[in-house]
Amino acid sequence: MRPTTPFQSALEKVNNGTKPEVVAAELVASMTIDEKINCLDGAVPFWVGIKDITTGGYHSRPFRAAKVERLGIPGFHFSDGPRGVVVGEATAFPVSMARGATFDPELEERVGDAIGKELRTIGADLYGGICVNLLRHPAWGRAQETYGEDPHHVGEMGAGLTRGAQRHVMATLKHFALNSMENARFGVDVTVDERTLHEVYLPHFKRIVDEGVACVMTAYNSVNGEWCSQNEALLAEILRGEWGFAGFVISDWIFGVRDGVKSLQAGLDVEMPYRMIRNAPIVAALTEGLITEELVASAVTRTIATMLKFNVGKLPLLDRSVVLCKEHLVLSQEVAEKSMVLLKNDSVSGDKSLPLELKSGSKIAIFGRLAAARNIGDGGSSDVMAPNVVTPLVGIREHFSNCEVVYDPGLSFEEQMQVAKKSDVAIVVVGYTKEEEGEFIGDSEDTVDMVKQIPRQDDPVLAGEYEKYMRDNHYFAPDELRIKSRNGTFSIGGDRDSIRLLDEDVQMIRAVAKVQPRTIVVIVAGSAVVMSEWINDVPAVLMSWYSGINGGRALANILSGAVNPSGRLPFVIPKDESHLPFFDRNAKKITYDYWHGQWKLDRDGNTAMFPFGFGCSYTQFSISSPEIETTELIKFRCEVSNTGSLDGATVVQVYAGLKDSEVERPKRRLVAFKRVVLRAGETKQVECQTSLQSLATRNTKTHSWFVEDGLWNFEIAQFSGDPMALLLEFSIRKRIDL
Repeated sequence: MRPTTPFQSALEKVNNGTKPEVVAAELVASMTIDEKINCLDGAVPFWVGIKDITTGGYHSRPFRAAKVERLGIPGFHFSDGPRGVVVGEATAFPVSMARGATFDPELEERVGDAIGKELRTIGADLYGGICVNLLRHPAWGRAQETYGEDPHHVGEMGAGLTRGAQRHVMATLKHFALNSMENARFGVDVTVDERTLHEVYLPHFKRIVDEGVACVMTAYNSVNGEWCSQNEALLAEILRGEWGFAGFVISDWIFGVRDGVKSLQAGLDVEMPYRMIRNAPIVAALTEGLITEELVASAVTRTIATMLKFNVGKLPLLDRSVVLCKEHLVLSQEVAEKSMVLLKNDSVSGDKSLPLELKSGSKIAIFGRLAAARNIGDGGSSDVMAPNVVTPLVGIREHFSNCEVVYDPGLSFEEQMQVAKKSDVAIVVVGYTKEEEGEFIGDSEDTVDMVKQIPRQDDPVLAGEYEKYMRDNHYFAPDELRIKSRNGTFSIGGDRDSIRLLDEDVQMIRAVAKVQPRTIVVIVAGSAVVMSEWINDVPAVLMSWYSGINGGRALANILSGAVNPSGRLPFVIPKDESHLPFFDRNAKKITYDYWHGQWKLDRDGNTAMFPFGFGCSYTQFSISSPEIETTELIKFRCEVSNTGSLDGATVVQVYAGLKDSEVERPKRRLVAFKRVVLRAGETKQVECQTSLQSLATRNTKTHSWFVEDGLWNFEIAQFSGDPMALLLEFSIRKRIDL
């Protein structure tokens, strides 16, 4: 069938081997100046759009941009989010932090594939879910949307999600860069030196750019005195210049652009999702000759070239039967099971607390405000409208159907303690909800002045077009799935007040543990929780995260031993919050230095409550026969044995260090990891690898990289600081410039 529009002809040329950039440039050259300018923002009228987004529109349809009707350019269609599609009903996967705890990029690729398929049922072709901002401090409200605190680990997990999603759609990498505060995100300026920027806060972004991600989203905050949306050092010099990123760049949503002309000059291609800040200034600057039409054309060309590269306009539209299909529900549960981290499992009366080996008729007492709650994570842009969420209570009742499961929050505190005392085991489910942590959707004084730049009224033609688009593209999700905390469809969220549990949760744990020696605490949270004040009172603690649509079933399988826990912490849990970096959720200025998480604890000599990479199992593992091979890559081999009586999985982790370094560096830094599944008594040879770049230091004089000479130490371990780690040494006799 012959192409009927210039865009279809362009797609055919690309499919026949012509470079997308060449074809896009030809297409853009045929546009009028108005058509080009209209591709620089979301082309959604602000006042119609803001009413729509705050009354359910974000969960009702994808957001379109860069459409040119005359040439048949369909535009791209954006939808979030990190734990599943946010439009209509969809499968809710465990949050990204939970998936980070699997240490399984191949599993994450399968998650990306599933989300990509569900996106194509609503016509979306740009996925906003590759959130990889580093966890600098666990109080960050949006911590649950990333994978952890370690650059290498976060990069590998994000690359897995990108690979899977981009089988079906374009993916967006966000938020570029140093976005790890919520309440102050619209106003804070982050100061960072070059080594810290490139060695701590950017390696994972570069890893995913190297994977071929289509799109990058800028952050709200400023870095070294310049807003990210107009930051030439980040966008022009690093992203496009040093890394060679050839895709397109979009802004974060609503107030993501400060200066329309500067953002265009720096390399921001599209303001999302509205015609809001940049349109009028760019039109004026063109009229006055302050910018050229070629500058506008270069931005549009990058956007169109990426669409052509990913076959946007010819991507197959999948049937709605894909959404919430059995395969995706099973996958969500599998991920939840592999993510849960058993932190403590002491014996009670000579027997391990877990797994639960209960006789028929045994009594299980359930406590905690989250036991029966539909609690799958953030209520901001990543909220998924998943029906029939299996809560911890439902999952436990289903699985332990031969036991008496008691849960009655209506009883007085004293009556609940009597229930705990008379039970065979008590399970206390505590932690957080979207009210205590999440994306900040509250009012901010830092955006007040920006309101002056918003058009006073919508273009009536644009408004009419969008109102038609809303009518033609609506995906229904029941209101009861939107648990609101204000007059809107988003929760206010924000950074945590504290990384302790709420007082009422601590009181419940202590009271139950006082009368019931076999008390199991289940923590629901998006990142670390300080447990020092109560952990010695209980024998067992399980980190269950916001665990998705089938999380309750996954939890029951872990508790019962039907599934052996294999999750590992993607961050450190300190004994005291003071061991972490300074955090001020209302800061206007803050400096990010090299030290956070496990690296900071190691440097300062503070022992973790639970170190990075830690997790218990119902079986035991040993590592032996370490080997190292150096070619273009550094390869590590070892034998891993399951020495226990149950099938299980562990994560082999390789850490690198250089004792006599000419610069200050972490005592040990993760450079490779591999999840390995073993039957009881089985031994496997495991191989993982890294590159010299993972050992490299930034040369701040030449803005390049080098690997120091000296004796490098490698630890093959099951967690950071593992006393059973195997040690290997590798000598680099002469400094290597990369």
